[in-house]
Amino acid sequence: MNPPELKPTALSDIGSGPNDIVVKTVHYGLQQMRLEKDVAIAMRDGTKLYANVFRPIAEGRYPVVLSADVYGKDANGMEAHQRFSTHGSVVTSIFTPFESPDPGFWVPNDYIVVKLALRGSSGSGGELRPMSSLEARDYYDVIEWAAAQAWSTGAVGLNGVSYLCMTQWPVAAMNPPHLKAIIPWEGVSDWYRDWAFHGGIPETSFNTYWQDNQQKRWPEARVERVVDAQRDHPLLDDYWADKVPKLEDIRVPMYVCASWSTQGLHTRGTLEGWRRASSGHKWLEIHGRKEWETYYSREALERQLRFFDFFLKDIENDWLDTPRVRLEVRERFFDGRFRAESEWPLARSRYTKLFLDAGMLRAVQPVAESAVSYQADGAPGEPESRAVFRITFDRDTEISGYMKLKLWVSAEGADDMDLFVGIKKYDRRGKEMYFPDLNHIENGQVAYGWLRVSHRKIDDERSTPWQPWRLHATIEKLLPAEIVPVEVEILPSATLYRNGETLELIVQGGDIVNPVNTPQLSRGQIVTRVPVRHALTVNKGRHVLHTGGRFDSHLLVPVIPKD
Repeated sequence: MNPPELKPTALSDIGSGPNDIVVKTVHYGLQQMRLEKDVAIAMRDGTKLYANVFRPIAEGRYPVVLSADVYGKDANGMEAHQRFSTHGSVVTSIFTPFESPDPGFWVPNDYIVVKLALRGSSGSGGELRPMSSLEARDYYDVIEWAAAQAWSTGAVGLNGVSYLCMTQWPVAAMNPPHLKAIIPWEGVSDWYRDWAFHGGIPETSFNTYWQDNQQKRWPEARVERVVDAQRDHPLLDDYWADKVPKLEDIRVPMYVCASWSTQGLHTRGTLEGWRRASSGHKWLEIHGRKEWETYYSREALERQLRFFDFFLKDIENDWLDTPRVRLEVRERFFDGRFRAESEWPLARSRYTKLFLDAGMLRAVQPVAESAVSYQADGAPGEPESRAVFRITFDRDTEISGYMKLKLWVSAEGADDMDLFVGIKKYDRRGKEMYFPDLNHIENGQVAYGWLRVSHRKIDDERSTPWQPWRLHATIEKLLPAEIVPVEVEILPSATLYRNGETLELIVQGGDIVNPVNTPQLSRGQIVTRVPVRHALTVNKGRHVLHTGGRFDSHLLVPVIPKD
């Protein structure tokens, strides 16, 4: 029981400098702690960044849970999470900024929580330059600063969702001496491939939304115009290379979480971060639900705590016995099976070719050559604007991993093509089965793929049979009537198709999933959830897909055999 005299502290009661506060926590009731607000930290170039530091009320030295972003270190994150009603049930203390570790959980567990405002945000000096090498150097300096404070044991861990995950990859690749472990929870690791361009096609919705929000949030700051860079730097040049960390250089222990439900933003990059890191100790969790709801769930928090207790406090809690991969195989919306695995992708995958043929996907390549075409710039969803291929399974079939679509294509009336690929699931009655999707829309599909055909050149050394690695270094236009082979990377997923259920492959010239209007009853408003969008396509005329005979167009799927 809490003493009756304790009353929760309001955000409006907090001033710069030291504050003794009472936090209404989700799990532990009212908790006393100390908050030092607006702590100035000098970077190596003299620029000052600001942080908030939450400490246990008892004097002593504690390990540090650190996060860094540009969203505002003083914001009431609980309000922000609740504004997005379809993002799930998110409950935190009011002192939890957007997507950040909750002091109401970590401080009662004897950790110090440091919330850093990166350049250009919350009064921190300098230009806001997202996921740049400069931002990473600043993060490095703050890690070492935190380790040297009188209240610190010298052990620092990083934690956070989305952008707070993205900032971890580049600084972890620098291996600061006092960085002991990281928890990157669903975040882009390659700004070009994961976010700004999808298969070479510029993303035009979320990028603009994110850019405009930063400028509105920090009107006095100079914000790097990443949206302009999409226009000025369409290929992966030095500008974008500065935003692509060397994941292979990461050696720190890591507990990584990815999801199937942030395709087009975080799914690909999070899994690449885990796969390519050189860390001797690394664990991966992959779910098919909503990112914030999962991150703040008590179950996930307890796993995060055990991981940090082991690596930051040296508590022997058998963490090393934790399976290296915790994988959810989805069956329907918020219904899937979690199981332990030892690697990702799964070594026992049986990569199976399903050949395209007259609206069907078949196990045997058709002997006769044929072609199907669609209007490249037609209205999305109309039969004339897409090609559809289906297979109905005659036994339970798990498809978990990386799919790839090989196509032989040509363009009528154009010298380039933007291909949009979707994988869907239908039940035995022919009804589509939806999944959570980016940005937390609820009518999502199984998996996505994109390709601008002029970006078709791949890196043969880095590509695998199931994942083409696009170079994005040159433009190769199509000649009139030229038929070329292309390989479309389909983002990873894990889905169980029951006997009698159907996998549908869609190929078209525009976005496949449209947002749905969601009532926000508390405000009497209708809120449109916007997934990624691609308004600047090169499409015109007709796209032609060639199948059979010489044209081995097929969908490669990773079938997981039953135990």
